[in-house]
Amino acid sequence: MNTKYIFVTGGVVSGLGKGITAASLGRLLKNRGYKVTIQKFDPYINVDPGTMNPYEHGEVFVTDDGTETDLDLGHYERFINENLTQNSSVTMGKIYSNVIEKERKGEYLGKTVQVIPHITNEIKSKIYGFEDTDTDIVITEIGGTVGDIEGLSIIEAIRQVGLEKNPEDVVYIHVTLLPYISGSNELKSKPTQHSVKELQSFGIKPDILVCRTEQDIPESIREKLALFCNVRKTSVIQNKTADCLYAVPLMLEKEGLAREVCNHLRLERYIPDNSRWETMIENIRNINDNDRVSIAIVGKYVKLEDSYISVIESLHHAGFVNNVKVKIDLVDSETINGENVKEKLSKYNGVVVPGGFGNRGIEGKIETIKYVRENKIPFLGICLGMQMAVVEFARNVLNLKDADSAELNEKTKNPVIHIMEEQKGIDKKGGTMRLGAYPCVLKKGSLASKLYGKTEISERHRHRFEYNNEYREKLEKAGLKISGTSPDGLLVEIVELENHPYFIAGQFHPELKSRPNKPAPLFVGLINAAKK
Repeated sequence: MNTKYIFVTGGVVSGLGKGITAASLGRLLKNRGYKVTIQKFDPYINVDPGTMNPYEHGEVFVTDDGTETDLDLGHYERFINENLTQNSSVTMGKIYSNVIEKERKGEYLGKTVQVIPHITNEIKSKIYGFEDTDTDIVITEIGGTVGDIEGLSIIEAIRQVGLEKNPEDVVYIHVTLLPYISGSNELKSKPTQHSVKELQSFGIKPDILVCRTEQDIPESIREKLALFCNVRKTSVIQNKTADCLYAVPLMLEKEGLAREVCNHLRLERYIPDNSRWETMIENIRNINDNDRVSIAIVGKYVKLEDSYISVIESLHHAGFVNNVKVKIDLVDSETINGENVKEKLSKYNGVVVPGGFGNRGIEGKIETIKYVRENKIPFLGICLGMQMAVVEFARNVLNLKDADSAELNEKTKNPVIHIMEEQKGIDKKGGTMRLGAYPCVLKKGSLASKLYGKTEISERHRHRFEYNNEYREKLEKAGLKISGTSPDGLLVEIVELENHPYFIAGQFHPELKSRPNKPAPLFVGLINAAKK
């Protein structure tokens, strides 16, 4: 079978859920037995989101191969349960940087380098990059909204794909907004009409409209959209806000999105097997409202929920398997101090201190960890959260009052977290981080090995600084046990406390591999302890 291409564009406003639509469609096609991959084109000029403030762009998701990507890749992985790679995350920064590099090497043989054909060819090479693999269907989400000046070359490239491939191998899906005007009590189709008109002006005729709406779409509006936007009435798909994020694929199945895609692409495997996904959603919906635990995520990027989206989703996944609803509050670590920590945190059944960079809010994180350690509140530390657990223990149990991370205080006499010798001299703002999946060996009989049910695991990292082995013996003797290390035993990956209901922290990001039907073990343990 020829490789099939699905392009998902967005119009009217951003944030309509193109990523969830693409991910949901991927799940529905996978449930029909097809090998699906998803990629995201972001129109910004950053080479990747790694250097962007989480307030700008939400969290940075990291793939197994160490690529720093947009948070939508997290949604893709959680929905289609495939580990994606650098091929799935492309920015205009990456495209321009590749083209300029080729030009400097003389690969264009003295030609004038232009947006068309050189930039568009580079974009197409990323789209066609899956052709010699076992992938049947490539879903490509285009970031931003149609008409944005920086995304025009991507729109032009996907127009060309439509000409280069057979008509039955390419489908264009346009996600738009149908706003509800309460004053006149009606849904308005005009923004969608304008958006489709704009897309058509660039030479792309959308085959399917996915309309984001808070109300059911009346037949009259469907007919109007079909007529004015030049699509079949059956290809006007309603996308309402679902009661559960993971129910969106089933809702879109019912609306006929996958049916329309199968028709356009002439796919033979028409009948899905959604039974396992249906069972999962049924189980989620059957969780009793009164069975709930309350978790605080104590971090510094709390004004934007997307900054911690994978952590939030992982907590929900762990709730599904523990049969409880998880109520999550984002608590600003900058507002926490020794005087108010009890008042701020005593109402929670569990606490997560997630990753992050920089000094801001650090003392609040350390006070938080001291409070949960002393008051036996279930705790999970992630990356920087693990490092601060080591700092807190060194300060308050070993009595090394100035213990710190060398990342945050270069002058500290007790750098319990430091940069490894071989990493010295690396630029701290860019440079080399430990990025992507690394193996970890768990100590037999430890809490970590019980949670994972095995002694060898692989988890994804995103950090520069490490546990300082010079303090290893003292910290272990005082009770902060090391339960996971790199296979050579040099890098400390997990620390935990005995005689505590649940106190564990990992140098990696377990949230990046959590799935709704296969939650990350450290989160499952946290929710289980919180429930007790």
